[in-house]
Amino acid sequence: MDTTQEPQEVPAESTAADVAVAPADAAEGAAAEAEPADGRRWFVIHTYSGYENKVKANLEKRVTSMSMENRIFRILVPEEEQLELTKEGKRKTVKRKIYPGYVLVELILDDDSWYVVRNTPGVTGFVASGNRPLPLRADEVDGILAQMGMGKERPRPKMDLEAGQNIRVRTGPFDGFIGVIDAVDEERGKIKVLVSMFGRETPLELDFTQVEKI
Repeated sequence: MDTTQEPQEVPAESTAADVAVAPADAAEGAAAEAEPADGRRWFVIHTYSGYENKVKANLEKRVTSMSMENRIFRILVPEEEQLELTKEGKRKTVKRKIYPGYVLVELILDDDSWYVVRNTPGVTGFVASGNRPLPLRADEVDGILAQMGMGKERPRPKMDLEAGQNIRVRTGPFDGFIGVIDAVDEERGKIKVLVSMFGRETPLELDFTQVEKI
């Protein structure tokens, strides 16, 4: 394999900041962190939109065919589970891409591993500082893995609700009541609603699946 080629990275788009990658002026601090004994780190690669899973499959095949298992390890498409409400009022769990257009790769960066990843169909480049691929910090990796459900977090409810919206309660003892959302707790999938009862405003805590916007 020709390893004399100088890596030429595609500049990261502005949305790359959403992947929680350290900014360029923090690259030195990130590099100074203690690395695993074998030097493996997590990097972010940019892909064509909608091709994240295909890129993952292509890269896994290249790792095997080019015997790079000792240089390129885990390959992840960042996704999280969300709870949605069907038209029938039932809950279902769906997967949503956390960072569309990005794939995480754990590897030991050298000319060979860079070549294999960079020349995988669908990959447009590494998220980089200048022309140097920029590794994620350990806390950034932990946060992304936890969001993917690889930690102890439960699926996060998908809530298209916000304070100030008018809603109608659709189930439970307050079925049919009209109210205004006072607060939203996305982590718990709960909302606080103010409804009028007996001539006075009364707060209720409801599950997000119990209400509908009006």
